[in-house]
Amino acid sequence: MGTKTSNYRGEPLTQKMLSEAEGYDILRKYDIPVPGYEVVKSGEDAAHACERIGCPVVMKIISPQIIHKSDAGGVVVGIGSRKAALGAFTRIIDGAKAYNPDASIEGVIVEQQAEPGLELIIGGKTDPAFGKVITFGMGGTMVELMKDVTLRILPITEDEIRTMIREINAYPLISGYRGAKPRDEETLVQIITNVARFFAESENVVEFDINPLRLYEKGALAVDVRIIVTDEVQTIETKKRIPVPMEYFNPRSIAVIGASQDSTKMGYAVMHNLLHFPGQLYPVNNKRSEIQGLKAYSSITAIEAPVDLAVITVPALHVPRVVEECGQKGVPMVVIITAGFKEMGEDGKMLEERVKAIARGHGTRIIGPNCLGIIVPPRGIDTTYVHQSPNPGNIAFISQSGAIINTVVDLSLAKGIGFSNVISVGNQTDLDFLDYLRYVQKDDKTKAVILYIEQITDGKGFMEVVSEVAKTKPVVAIKSGSSAKGEHAASSHTGSLSGSYDVYMEAFRKSGVIAVHTLTGAFLAAQMLAHPKGYPKGKRAVVITNAGGFAVLSSDYAERYGVEIIDLPQDVIDELNGFLPEFWNKGNPIDLLGDASDRRFEKTFEVLARHDDLWDMAFVIGFPNLVLTSENLAKKILKFSEMTENRLIATLLGGDSMNVGREILKENNIPSFDELDFTFRVMGRVLWQKFRVKAPGLL
Repeated sequence: MGTKTSNYRGEPLTQKMLSEAEGYDILRKYDIPVPGYEVVKSGEDAAHACERIGCPVVMKIISPQIIHKSDAGGVVVGIGSRKAALGAFTRIIDGAKAYNPDASIEGVIVEQQAEPGLELIIGGKTDPAFGKVITFGMGGTMVELMKDVTLRILPITEDEIRTMIREINAYPLISGYRGAKPRDEETLVQIITNVARFFAESENVVEFDINPLRLYEKGALAVDVRIIVTDEVQTIETKKRIPVPMEYFNPRSIAVIGASQDSTKMGYAVMHNLLHFPGQLYPVNNKRSEIQGLKAYSSITAIEAPVDLAVITVPALHVPRVVEECGQKGVPMVVIITAGFKEMGEDGKMLEERVKAIARGHGTRIIGPNCLGIIVPPRGIDTTYVHQSPNPGNIAFISQSGAIINTVVDLSLAKGIGFSNVISVGNQTDLDFLDYLRYVQKDDKTKAVILYIEQITDGKGFMEVVSEVAKTKPVVAIKSGSSAKGEHAASSHTGSLSGSYDVYMEAFRKSGVIAVHTLTGAFLAAQMLAHPKGYPKGKRAVVITNAGGFAVLSSDYAERYGVEIIDLPQDVIDELNGFLPEFWNKGNPIDLLGDASDRRFEKTFEVLARHDDLWDMAFVIGFPNLVLTSENLAKKILKFSEMTENRLIATLLGGDSMNVGREILKENNIPSFDELDFTFRVMGRVLWQKFRVKAPGLL
């Protein structure tokens, strides 16, 4: 009996789990070692099989409805005789019937009992966005409790497989721990390679796990296997894409259809936010001759001049007619702010498809529907209804949530953060994340990109595009939906271990995207990387401070988040000895002591700049005191930055007394923090993406 699920298009799909014997047959074809086995349907046959295979043996129930055999009493181990095999058969059948009276029992498998070994799991699942995924980690009956696993999206190279093996926390059990001999890692690499090939070549396999795979000092054995298949081949449909010209995002004229004089309506807010647009602005309203001081038009076709962009705020039922008029007018792109489409159900979906077909017939591109629209602060464009337009800057923010855009824009005004672009993707009926990523990649004003993602449909396409963007412009992403709530029941251990969120995290890692968990973290990382010097060249660091306690904390945080505090060579220490007080700590972090003047900092910076081949980034930490103002410290940090191509990161601890220095650094694009843990946490997350440090921390 099969189970119902759905394919990538949301259509019903029937799945079934192969018997263990069928699974063993498949693994054998791919040179994956399995035990000797026979399938029996009577106690007598079980006794004969025990003798032929060679005792001791293991016996297991075969039933598509019984996934976790041990829970049903469907597994008996250590069977050493004919008599024991007869008794085990009866116990297994009786136990299975008691566990699930409706289960279809196809027999019992009798198989060679494997020698004890290190129990691992190799699994695979088909993700609806990114396709086939391989999972590896610690296996056995405690697999879900331990959750010591890692995953990769196919295709996968041998180098990635080796990295994957070394990533799990229990890797020392493979390499050899406390005098134990190492396990056969080369065989493990070959088995994972063969498993990946099997999964890639088996189009009808949607999910599987080998658990446990027992790894020995020499060789390995796949002791148990679950393979779930479907009769329908699974394919990810790739959307046909028509490039969007850059000039579409730089309109010379904008029409607001549904513009209003009523301050309670969306058409008023959108019109109000566009009043500072430097091009031609046309309100469209068939009941008024003037809107917010500008001549109003009864329809877009009544506007004599060309219109480059139309913003639509009329009710959903009127949108098809309005889009048709825009097409007739020759408007190249429309922003549909209006909600009430596929997010509302089947009727809304049909309405959205109608709008899409009309636009496509005229060659008109669509942003939305059900979105805030776009903001391009450097060009004075704001098609949204945010409370106040954000300031120009160098960060592009692309979001699947309009509410988050409202919040982020409001926060940015308080924090002094500027944007090159703010884009609300809405329902993505036409333009989607991939189109917007291609746009900001070419946009000269954009130096870093932040994504807020709820769901990606074309995962492979997303990875291809975002990996290209990330080569020249750092990309930071927040993915919602990390909780287990709402996840469907899994058919295998793999399904429960590698949820959709985990696959997104791996897709980000593979594509060069920095994954973060908070909006604050996203902007701190983006601001850090929007600097012209970009990523640090490596993870080697020096720390310079005038506070001994913070020097100690810096070492703690650096170790926690994967930053490598280097040892200073003797010649550098000798140079510093030439002007630092006799009782400085003579190490790294470099403690210049609480009475350090700006001159002491400056001379230290000069020494480090001459030896900047030893380090990749410098953390400068200051605190409020009467000897050194934040202004003077900031000026010395700016001078230090001019002396080296390496990255500088400042942390000015304290309250308002440090604000002058912070503002100076901000104006000169030097990353500045006011909390030490966050300084190292942000850099740890950046280094994790770039250099795969072990402990990225949450951000």
